[in-house]
Amino acid sequence: MADAARSGTRTTPSAQRVLVAADKFKGSLTAVEVAERVIAGLRRVRPDLRAEALPVADGGDGTVAAAVAAGFERHEVRVSGPLGDEVTAAYALRDGTAVVEMAEASGLQRLPEGVFAPLTASTYGSGELLRAALDAGARSIVFGVGGSATTDGGAGMLAALGARFLTASGEPVRPGGAALAELATADLSGLDPRLRSVEFVLASDVDNPLTGPKGAAAVYGPQKGASPEDVERLDAALAHLVKVLDASALAASPGAGAAGGIGFAALLVGARFRPGIEVMLDVLGFASALERADLVITGEGSLDEQTLHGKAPAGVAAAARAAGKDVVAVCGRLALAPEVLGRAGIRRAYALTDLEPDAAVCIAEAGPILERTAERIARDYLT
Repeated sequence: MADAARSGTRTTPSAQRVLVAADKFKGSLTAVEVAERVIAGLRRVRPDLRAEALPVADGGDGTVAAAVAAGFERHEVRVSGPLGDEVTAAYALRDGTAVVEMAEASGLQRLPEGVFAPLTASTYGSGELLRAALDAGARSIVFGVGGSATTDGGAGMLAALGARFLTASGEPVRPGGAALAELATADLSGLDPRLRSVEFVLASDVDNPLTGPKGAAAVYGPQKGASPEDVERLDAALAHLVKVLDASALAASPGAGAAGGIGFAALLVGARFRPGIEVMLDVLGFASALERADLVITGEGSLDEQTLHGKAPAGVAAAARAAGKDVVAVCGRLALAPEVLGRAGIRRAYALTDLEPDAAVCIAEAGPILERTAERIARDYLT
């Protein structure tokens, strides 16, 4: 794909002010580190360059870190991990707005290496994290969901917020999605009353329904270690949850299937669904930063078809194009043709694999290679 990366040409004057608004390179660099490396490379060519870093995220893992980098205060709290063990998770808070990332409590990152628990992983800790934000005085909550280890329809989250899910014998339903098949009654009367007064936004880059062939279990279950038999079992259990709650319309809503169905639970308690990158750009103050820039550099680990469907670089490029600003992208791997990039608002993409064809080396040495890549951008656009 190197030819695609080299095909763009500059037709605008040399940029004087650069905004670096990129997502993480998953497995290599955080979004903050990407911005730092890009700016370092640019300044090797243009030491006097005015550059601003605004790390971005689309609601998945890295969302809290992006908010903190934008000036939010980081708050840590002990909550239940997806397997029930206690973990330290963080949310971000500024001026009454909390950014809560479900992956902090219930993400794959919280499982031991090589361990999956598709049937039993719970979102209880995500509910505890939301409750902590409410306790801290949050009047508005941006709930970023993605990267989950769970497929429990958000039942764990709701339980942490005061709901009761009981078996026919009156015992609490066990944690995890599979146990929802044993659900007999659901009592939501004990839900935290503050949920009714807070502005609650569900921020996600996926719009899947909860169940069915495009649902949480079928589409994302295998990524969490679910076998074909597990997927059938989980999908049936989620459908049973919907039946008990009499919430079929919500289950079919866009975003209900996000993060193993935690989107469904968020919608159930009044959340409003919005594409994650749109929400985060608003929260991070992207519009004002964009006004100050002549050139925008965005990116993520892999620029591919998924990028075009709600991922951070596509959202950044769309907003920048609407403002008449040039956009180039950096990535580890490039799998989009130049004309596709152009339609997305990206003038040119620079891949680490252009400089180092060995993908393993790119992952291991992403930082230095990214700096060299940024030098190429500087020579092409800043001189």
